[in-house]
Amino acid sequence: MTFKTLDDVTDLHGKTALVRVDFNVPVEDGQITDDTRLRVALPTIEKLQKLGAKVALLAHFDRPKGKVVPEMSLKFVAPALSALLGTTVAFASDCVGPDATEVLKRMPQGGVALLENVRFHAGEETNDPEFAVQLAALGDIYVNDAFSAAHRAHASTEGVAHLLPAYAGESMRRELDALNAALGAPVRPTIGIVGGSKVSTKLDLLKNLVGKLDALAIGGGMANTFLYAQGHEVGDSLCEKDLKDTALEILKEAEAKGCRILLPLDVVVAQEFKAHAANRTVDLGAVLSADDKIFDAGPRTVAQLKDVIANSKTLIWNGPLGVFELPPFDAATVAAAKFAAEQTQSGKLVAVAGGGDTVAALNHAGVVQDMTFVSTAGGAFLEWMEGKDLPGVSALG
Repeated sequence: MTFKTLDDVTDLHGKTALVRVDFNVPVEDGQITDDTRLRVALPTIEKLQKLGAKVALLAHFDRPKGKVVPEMSLKFVAPALSALLGTTVAFASDCVGPDATEVLKRMPQGGVALLENVRFHAGEETNDPEFAVQLAALGDIYVNDAFSAAHRAHASTEGVAHLLPAYAGESMRRELDALNAALGAPVRPTIGIVGGSKVSTKLDLLKNLVGKLDALAIGGGMANTFLYAQGHEVGDSLCEKDLKDTALEILKEAEAKGCRILLPLDVVVAQEFKAHAANRTVDLGAVLSADDKIFDAGPRTVAQLKDVIANSKTLIWNGPLGVFELPPFDAATVAAAKFAAEQTQSGKLVAVAGGGDTVAALNHAGVVQDMTFVSTAGGAFLEWMEGKDLPGVSALG
């Protein structure tokens, strides 16, 4: 899709930019433990400042469910953001109405204000048109820089975008460009890696990807369900046996659409769910005892995956290949991640990854900075991979 970015704006002197950001940061004892989401917003804020705008930031924090919950106020974020920007960030005790209006009125050109938690109003999550109008009254343009909230049709992510000239912020633009490079208009051949525990949580994802990719590697507990469907023993492994027919249908659809499915050729099994548990590597088809649990893909599987990645131009990754939190069952995920990173750094591969477990796994492998793009958007990233409409993105088109 096409959308306007801040490159389409030349002068905002005397105007206010209403910017939706994601400041739903992790907190312990009142202190922010990871300020990544604040740092991600800086390029958009600074660009708007240079254009002469007043910057009014809209965000949510936690789930107050339409009520004012003092412990869920965003006030604690303002000092942290001030330190990062090197300038004082004003705070408004509401995101609409007289207080927000007055704070913005007093603010100088290039000033920044953080408005109170939009979810203190029930109209936010119901996408109430009247609440959207109240938000829009504060700004002259709207900028969405929160891809992670773009799968929600809320007033601050979708409603207000129809009431003001709407633009994608710098973070949103980077995310959308990366996603388009991975699935929208990728350089082929393309390969996907999808892992995780259950097929049931990723049915829509698998069905969408087999129609778009040249190859799809399935790992984690999900692979066990496919192996079981093909008649292989899985012992006491995590396996959704009731989805046998569904797995076979996906394999059949993939074959019809020319998507090669890569399943484990060998697996690492153990009988205890703990780090450094006694384990052994067995080939597919080997006899497993009733207590054997598959915790990782084996070296032959990794070699096959590396070979396909080496002959691909684009990789999209969601989910680990094994129980990466417990060594040595992180071996397959780490090996594949490091190889993908090497291919990316040598200019042979565009590698885009996302999803909570995926980000954690790539951090564990030490390669997050070496991939083309790693999305921390979670639900929005997954729904985009599933081919679903993201209201906050569509509203920018």
